[in-house]
Amino acid sequence: MSNQRTELEKLGEFGLIDHLTKDFVNQNPSTSCGIGDDAAVISISDDEAKLISTDMLIEGVHFNLMYMPLKHLGYKAVAVNVSDICAMNGTAEQITVSIAVSNRFPVEALEELYEGIRTACSIYNVDLIGGDTTSSLSGLSISITAIGSAKKKDIAYRSGAKENDLLVTTGDLGAAYMGLQILEREKVVYNENPDIQPDLDGHDYIIERQLKPEARKDIILFLKELGVKPTSMIDISDGLASEIMHLCKASNVGCHVYDEKIPIDAKTSMTALEFNLDPSTCALNGGEDYELLFTVPQSDFEKVKGNPHMSIIGHMTNEADGIYFIDKSGSSLELKAQGWSHLND
Repeated sequence: MSNQRTELEKLGEFGLIDHLTKDFVNQNPSTSCGIGDDAAVISISDDEAKLISTDMLIEGVHFNLMYMPLKHLGYKAVAVNVSDICAMNGTAEQITVSIAVSNRFPVEALEELYEGIRTACSIYNVDLIGGDTTSSLSGLSISITAIGSAKKKDIAYRSGAKENDLLVTTGDLGAAYMGLQILEREKVVYNENPDIQPDLDGHDYIIERQLKPEARKDIILFLKELGVKPTSMIDISDGLASEIMHLCKASNVGCHVYDEKIPIDAKTSMTALEFNLDPSTCALNGGEDYELLFTVPQSDFEKVKGNPHMSIIGHMTNEADGIYFIDKSGSSLELKAQGWSHLND
C-alpha cells in the first residue's frame, strides 16, 4: 500500500465507483449487466431478467430530520429505489430494508418510518421481503435494495442512444431543489428564533417534490401503450445535466439540449427568482426530481409529441460534436454537470 493520499472529492461519486471496481470481472453468465447502470440485470431465462438496485440514505447527508418527517422519509427511501427499476424500463416487485439507528430514536419513531415504507409498498405494489437492523453511533441510516423484473427485449440501458435520437424527459424539473431551498431557509429562521412559525404558504408543490417524490412507474405503462421502446434511459437523481452526460458517455454520443424546451413548473420558476437563481440552472443541476430521461428514435416523434407527461428537450449528436446547452438566444454553451456531489464536504 502506497503512502499516496487521494481525496474522495477529487474522483467524485461515479469516478470513485469506476476506480474501485475497474478490476472486477463478472464470473457468472447470469450477470448480464453489473455495475454502471441504474440497476444490475440478472438473467433468469432466455426471455426474462431480474433487476436489482441499492441505495443508501444517511442522516445529515441525504436528509435532515428537522424538516423531513419520518413517514415521508420511509416513503421517499422506497420511491427512489423503485425509480431505479423504472429507469431500466422494468417493474419493481420486492424490496429489502436495512437500517442502522441510534438510541435517540424510540420505537414509535421507527414505527413512523415503517408506516411510510408500508404506504410506498402499497402504492408501488412491492413486497417487503427482508433486511437487517443494527445500532448506530451517528443517527439514522437506511439502505434499500429493490428487485424488479423485465422482459430482456424491453430493458433500456444507458448505453443504447444513437445519433439523431430525440431526448425526452418526463414531468417537470427543478422543483425538488427549490423545495429544499425553502426548507433550508426556514430551518435557518427557526434556528435563529424558534418562536417564528415556518413560512411555507404557496410552496406546497415544490416542498412535496422534495419530501415525497414519486417514481414514474406510470411512464413505463404509458410507453408500452404507445408502443415506444426507449433506446436509452436513466432517472434524474443528480440533476438533468449530470444524467445527460451519463447517457452520452455510456452511449458514445453527443447531445444538444434546448433551454426553451426544458419543462419547469411556474411555482419552481417563481421561487427560483425569489432566491435570485436561474430556473434553468436549478433544473440542470438541482437533482432529486426522480423523473425519467430517455431517448427514442426520430420515428417515434409522432407518438411522443404533445404527450402531457413527456417533453422533447433535445437530440443526440455525434460524439465528436460534444454536449451542448442551447440557451434562449441560440448560443451554444458546453454542458457541465454542477449537481450536488455525495462526496464533497
